[in-house]
Amino acid sequence: MSAFMSAFASLVGSLADLLQPLFQTASTAAAIILFTALVRLAVHPLSRAAARGQKARSRLQPQIAELRKKHGKNPERMQKAIMELHAAEKVSPLSGCLPSLLQMPAFFLLYHLFSSSSIGGEPNALLSHDLLGAPLGGRWHDALAHGGPFGGQGLVYLGLFVIVAAVATFSYGRTKRQMAAHPMTPAAGPDGQPVPGMGAMAKLIPLLSFFTLITVAVVPLAAALYVVTTTTWTAVERAWLYRDMPVAGGAMATAA
Repeated sequence: MSAFMSAFASLVGSLADLLQPLFQTASTAAAIILFTALVRLAVHPLSRAAARGQKARSRLQPQIAELRKKHGKNPERMQKAIMELHAAEKVSPLSGCLPSLLQMPAFFLLYHLFSSSSIGGEPNALLSHDLLGAPLGGRWHDALAHGGPFGGQGLVYLGLFVIVAAVATFSYGRTKRQMAAHPMTPAAGPDGQPVPGMGAMAKLIPLLSFFTLITVAVVPLAAALYVVTTTTWTAVERAWLYRDMPVAGGAMATAA
């Protein structure tokens, strides 16, 4: 693990050296953003597959509703029929989870790298790097202790919070409109009845983007940059991949 972290630290350092002529003292922060973009490019094919899967699942909702109505008194037969439908249409219910799962190791690598005082038995030189005066290994509460929310370091976090809030608001509105235009059939348990709590979960899903604000506030600034970059990428990527999937507001606007 130590050798792996040393190699990862060298990678970040090499990217920072590459970007130094352009970004000067912010080159390490720029390297983290570039690293995040490279990770997202690597998982983009999976994001495209997840988008195709979600569109297919939305298209199958009327058929699934019919199967549940037809086999409502035989839960086992109903579940088998739904699985057969998914298999016939080559739709995986789990496809949408893969992009997020594959990004988690990159986030934890950055978190660990900028939370460790030493790497491979040597002092962690990356902790001396900063973004506009805010240490990449520091957290929001450290910035508050050095000038408050509107101090030099606090303003860096304030800028990140503004970006996250704007992206979350955009994602919230789009998700709400998509769910209204393409309501999903509630998940059913083995007895064929809706799973308790799924209705509340469906209402919570559009709000998940706002929880990113908490993450940015508690993790090291380097990891916060990763979160902000990948969250923004996700919002733009989803808007592009689902551009041909009408949302409720868009449908009404077109009709008007």
